[in-house]
Amino acid sequence: MPEAARKKYLKKPVALAMLIIAMISLLAGMAFENNRQQQLTDSLASGATSTTGRVNLASLGTLPAPVVRYLRHVLSDGQPLIKTVRMQQLGELRTGTDSDSWSAFTASQFVVPAAPGFIWNAKVALPLATHVRVLDSYIRGTGAGRVSLLSAIPIAAESDIAELNAGALHRYLAEAVWYPTALLPGSGVFWRPVDEYTAIVTLTDRGITVSLEFRFNNDNEVIAIYSSGRFGRFDGGYRLKPWEGHFRHYFLQDGMRIPRYGEVGWYEGDKLELVWKGRLETVEYTFTSL
Repeated sequence: MPEAARKKYLKKPVALAMLIIAMISLLAGMAFENNRQQQLTDSLASGATSTTGRVNLASLGTLPAPVVRYLRHVLSDGQPLIKTVRMQQLGELRTGTDSDSWSAFTASQFVVPAAPGFIWNAKVALPLATHVRVLDSYIRGTGAGRVSLLSAIPIAAESDIAELNAGALHRYLAEAVWYPTALLPGSGVFWRPVDEYTAIVTLTDRGITVSLEFRFNNDNEVIAIYSSGRFGRFDGGYRLKPWEGHFRHYFLQDGMRIPRYGEVGWYEGDKLELVWKGRLETVEYTFTSL
């Protein structure tokens, strides 16, 4: 066999072996990331406090007026409290307020209000039919974020940083419009009035305290949340910046009214720059027993 032909022949099994090794490594990485997500889910589920009882709308009289109207509008009297939530979302996001590029995502979210905590597991589309997996969580006072290429190759991870923990709890509180029994006073939140369409809610968990301004419309729906200072990551570090979210398209699910659509962003000066827009595709609840 000529030398050139022999070398070409030998390259084929080498290339095939390298491809097999790469595929095995990718599958191993995916299995590792999936196992990590399952461990987080198990940890969140096991951290829930034991809660019982039902919604008693007659007991809301001491809350600010717009909060009373909202809770009476979105909850059913006598319904059990929410135990867990599983949501499927579609939407788009961008990595920062200075980016002009939006990327589509699909996500599942698992929430345990009695913990309190959440896990957000998203696939964000990239060019050439690739993706990154974004795994955000708040579990037992610890916020965490992890990004992996092709759901297999870790490229960024942070966990249990004070600013990240507070930012994650802020997010949990803002998204309580999707699990509204978590906004009842018996769920650990404290409300104070501002005006006929605004109230401030405060939540403390494991030494972390966050507050949000909730804004209501004439239909007794939460249409916006606002914080004058939520921790976010900018230019390689954490800073407090004004943060705002909007909700709309309420619908009835399991006797509760929740929004179909949400969006959130950061203020740059006087301008709100959205960084996340999404809608619920499905939502499933489990409820506490008496």
